[in-house]
Amino acid sequence: MKYSKLSIVIPVYNECSTLADLLNQVVAVELPLTKEIILVDDASTDGSRQIIENLETPNLKKIFHTTNKGKGAALRSGFKETTGDIVIIQDADLEYDPQEYSKLLKPTLDNKADVVYGSRFVGSEAHRVLYFWHLLGNKFLTIVSNMMTNLNLTDMETCYKVFRKDILDQIQITENRFGFEPEITAKISRLKCRIYEVGISYCGRTYSDGKKINWRDGVSALRCILKYRFFNKK
Repeated sequence: MKYSKLSIVIPVYNECSTLADLLNQVVAVELPLTKEIILVDDASTDGSRQIIENLETPNLKKIFHTTNKGKGAALRSGFKETTGDIVIIQDADLEYDPQEYSKLLKPTLDNKADVVYGSRFVGSEAHRVLYFWHLLGNKFLTIVSNMMTNLNLTDMETCYKVFRKDILDQIQITENRFGFEPEITAKISRLKCRIYEVGISYCGRTYSDGKKINWRDGVSALRCILKYRFFNKK
């Protein structure tokens, strides 16, 4: 199977300090595919919306939420507008490096994978050293998710997820916030598709840098893992 276009979906909420830099990095990445960039502003209040409104980047689609709904809702809006053969999720906060698209796409372009997760916990790439309890929480949620899905992922909560478009089109996302991660993992596992992991670098942010996820999101993720295993199998 041959692929010609990559859709890059970028949810944005109050990322005015990093958004322009991130977009420049995405545009600069050289790939054997045409790039389609979809920015979804989730009702930012810091000027991010105005930055997006003034952008004239080629092959850029802009979506604006009138109320803040969460990352899952922003991705749901963005996925609806994708026209590429392959779809990748990109956060706007510079924690993940777009220069790694090539390694993330390789298993799919080689016709080995239908879905690829970029793992922060395998490989030898550079990682910023930050919070122990965040690391422990991520690994705990991944282990519980694996128990429910019978997958052997090392990083279920990673931002970098790559999908063949025909796989993504079979999934209906209902979670509005960070519960998106365990929900889509559970639903992918039921499709019996080919899932790969690729080691990636990670430049995590502190809360003073603008990091938004907290312990409540961890509790919600655990709820979603159980929900999509026992109570909602669609």
